[in-house]
This record gives sequence, structure tokens and C-alpha cells, in this order.
Amino acid sequence: MATKQIPYKIYLSEEEMPKAWYNVKAHMKTQHPPFIDPATQRPCTASGLAPVFCDECIEQELNERDEHIPIPQGILDFYRMFRPSPLVRAYCLEGLLGTPAQIYYKFEGNNTSGSHKLNSAAAQAYYAKKQGLKSITTETGAGQWGTALAMAAAYYGLQLDVYMVKVSAEQKPYRREVIRTYGANVIPSPSDTTNAGRKILSEFPGTGGSLGCAISEAVEKALTSDSCRYVLGSVLDHVLLHQSVIGLESRTALEKYGVQPDTVIGCVGGGSNFGGLIAPYMGDKLDGKNDIDFIGVEPASCPSLTRGKFVYDFCDSAQITPLAKMYTLGCGFMPSPNHAGGLRYHGMSPIVSQLYHDGYLRAVSVEQSKVFEAAVMFARCEGILPAPESAHAIRVAVDEALRCKKEGKKKVILFGLTGTGYFDLAAYKQYNDGTMTDTVPTDADLERGFATIPDCPVNEGLL
Repeated sequence: MATKQIPYKIYLSEEEMPKAWYNVKAHMKTQHPPFIDPATQRPCTASGLAPVFCDECIEQELNERDEHIPIPQGILDFYRMFRPSPLVRAYCLEGLLGTPAQIYYKFEGNNTSGSHKLNSAAAQAYYAKKQGLKSITTETGAGQWGTALAMAAAYYGLQLDVYMVKVSAEQKPYRREVIRTYGANVIPSPSDTTNAGRKILSEFPGTGGSLGCAISEAVEKALTSDSCRYVLGSVLDHVLLHQSVIGLESRTALEKYGVQPDTVIGCVGGGSNFGGLIAPYMGDKLDGKNDIDFIGVEPASCPSLTRGKFVYDFCDSAQITPLAKMYTLGCGFMPSPNHAGGLRYHGMSPIVSQLYHDGYLRAVSVEQSKVFEAAVMFARCEGILPAPESAHAIRVAVDEALRCKKEGKKKVILFGLTGTGYFDLAAYKQYNDGTMTDTVPTDADLERGFATIPDCPVNEGLL
């Protein structure tokens, strides 16, 4: 427990900023199965991934050995504009709840992109530039990743096309304009600019889209464009690696005051912020050095972990990406257009999926009305308007703190506040007006998604 008074905000110096990313795979007892090439049904090789991803990102993706991977100076120079980020003791929230628990949150919204996404955007844009590429392409859900990558692309001098989930582009026109202001081209997805988009539109007329749809279009764009690669904002191992700066800074800040968390909570859509927050703590847990309770929080409308299947599936809706072993609702699952656009993904990070499958973390799902109830409570007492995605973590942090109050336990709770919600005011208006509704898929809805999981030898145990 802490030996001295803990300030409201714990700031690290620039010298204390991590100089290397933390690779939790170096500690995993069971590595997640490799990506599978759907054409050959064999594990993907580095050369097979090269037409899609940047070379150094592929190397990081396949690295299961090195605990620490140095951060290049060109990325550290970019990080210094917004890192280290503050770790905040939520004294006001603790007081409001009357809980004996200590609550901390790592605030990643103190940069112009408004979220943690800039940590990987800077890295991937840097590697694309270093490789001599002229352009990159991506998808974005709520728009935070698109904004972050637009900032990084402008900094490193790259052209960028962003396929933005259509419902988010409609709900958040000003987020779209921020992306355009940084020089990127924004295409609402699904669109008629790609074969994948046209196919999805023909099958689902009037759809608001999904991250799986947008990924399909972005990958197709990269594969059909010269000197272009696709960069992803979540899910993949190298993205979680870049986000490990969140967990590393959190651990350094808490260790200054002799604090070790009992519970670590993060929202999960693709798994990037949660994977980054828990990485160094999870590495210690895998080595038997702690028994932290890790909780991933997902929307009840898109419950990949809590109601999904652990199988090989496509990472995109048009089935053009490699197959990944992950918890999934099926690549054809179309989530309802709730307001947590960054969590509307049918699958889950293979790393997070494997750790969940092996029992090292747990998952809960929550309805969006309860999420916004917690978001408003947090905004009123802590003074930050949280993104709907982040508010999922707030909801469960509040629930855990209230449980501590009921049981009289003094636990330390750490959660990730991944970003701000100032472009999500349409959602807050719905909540304030009392018109917000909750959509939870039925078993029949899920079965329709599961039916799109590919019948292939790896899922039938034949390979």
C-alpha cells in the first residue's frame, strides 16, 4: 500500500517515458495459433503478409521471443508531443461512491486525436515512411483511429485514405472533418469505391456498416494501389505491442507510491487499449508474480468474448484477410448501430482471446444506457467527458468500487480512460433526452453470424 500522499495527477518526466515496448507474448504459456492463409490453409509467412502490412510491423507481429522491443528515436520524437500521459487518482469519484477502494485511471485523451490510438498510429506511419511507401490506408470506427493516423500521416508525409464506418461518419460529421483537416481522404463504408463495398451493399442494403466492412475496403485499396500498405488500429499483435506504453507508464507511476493494482479494467472492441494497459502486469501474472483480476468490458450489442466462439475466422466482412484464431461472432455479424463505434467489431485480438481462453482474464458485457449513466456520473464529478468506448470501463470500475463498499474491501482499481467524447454529443443528447435504447442480439441473431464462420480444415481439426 502507498507510503506517502498520492497526488490527484501523477505525472512522469520525459526521461521516464518508456524507451522500449513490452511484448507480452514472450511470457505467454500458450501462444495463440498463427494466422492462416485461406488459399493454402497453411500458416501465413512474413512474405505472405508483405503485400498488406509494413515490413517492420510484420516482424513485430511474428516476434514471440523478445520481451522488450526498442522504440526508434523517430517515434520517440513524435511521442514527446503528448507522452507521458497522466495517471489520475479519482478522488472525486471515490467520494461520490463512498467506496473504500482506490480508483485510478490512465488518461489517454490529452492529445489532439483524443485517444490512445496515436501510440500505434505514430509507429505504423513511421515504419511506412522508413520503408519508402507513398501512401497508407485504414478503417476507423468511432473516428479516433482515423484522426490519430491522419495526424501521423501528416507528420511523416504520407497520403492516407480512411474508410470510416458509415453510421459513425453520419453520427460524427465533425470527427470526419478533423480527419480531412489533417489531409486524409474519408470514405464512408461500405462504399461503391471497392468490390468489397459493392458486395456488402448488395447483400445488406442501407447498412450502417461495421469495422469488418471497413477493413475489407481498406485492405482491397492497399492491395490494388502502388506503394501503399494497410495499417490497422487494433486487433493485431504489433498494435497491442505499441499500446504497451500505456501499461508501462501506469506501472511506473504507481510504483512511485508503492501501489499495486488488484483489478485492471479496460474496454474491449478489438483489444488494443486493453492489451496495452494490461501487458506488463499480465507478463508478471504469467510469471506468477501477481494475481491481478483483469476485466475486459464489451458492449452487450457486440459480445465477442462473452458470447462468441473461439475459432478461426476472417478479420473482415468480405473474407479477404488471413484467418485468425480468436473469439468471434462471425465475420458476417452486423452489430446494431450503438454509439460505441470503436467497439463494434465481430472479433477480438488473438492475444486477448488466447489469454481469455486460458483463464488469465475475464470479460463482462454491458448495455449502452448503463454505460452512459456511468459516463455522465464520471463527467460530473471528474470533469472529463469520456468517449462511449472508455465509459464501458468506467461502468465496471464503478460496479467494482461499489462491490468493495458492500464487502468492506480496500482494493486498488486501475482502468483505462482511452479518450474523450466531445465528438459524441449526439449520443449524449439521446441519453439526456431519455431516447437511448439498448439492443442485445438474440441467440438467433448470433447464429446468423456464426453461420458465416468459414468451414475450413483448421476449424474442423484436420490440420
